[in-house]
Amino acid sequence: MEKDETLYARMGGYEAISAVADDLLPRLMADTELGRFWAYRGTDGLQREKQMLINFLCAKAGGPILYTGRSMKTSHQGMRISDDDWSRFVTHLKATLQHFNVPEKERQEVLAFIESSRGDIVEQ
Repeated sequence: MEKDETLYARMGGYEAISAVADDLLPRLMADTELGRFWAYRGTDGLQREKQMLINFLCAKAGGPILYTGRSMKTSHQGMRISDDDWSRFVTHLKATLQHFNVPEKERQEVLAFIESSRGDIVEQ
């Protein structure tokens, strides 16, 4: 592995990050507490949201994908996401990364950039 290889490349690129989203979103939607955030979304909206998640993760990991979505603050404002919701989300993210046997170093990098958005997402 090259010293300057991006997290995106080390994670396996677009296909691997897309697989993470494919695994993570159903976990979140099936969660007894978090499922409320997806309860009344149509199929098209869910597909768009998944694509925005993939683009966000790819861009944050240093990939060549441009994230054109709204800011985390704007897109989550008014959703009443609590500290408990955030903790549940992180637990599911960790389980997804474990499912794909993501190495510890890369897991920590993913969790760090996700954690950096916490202040823009958690309201309560």
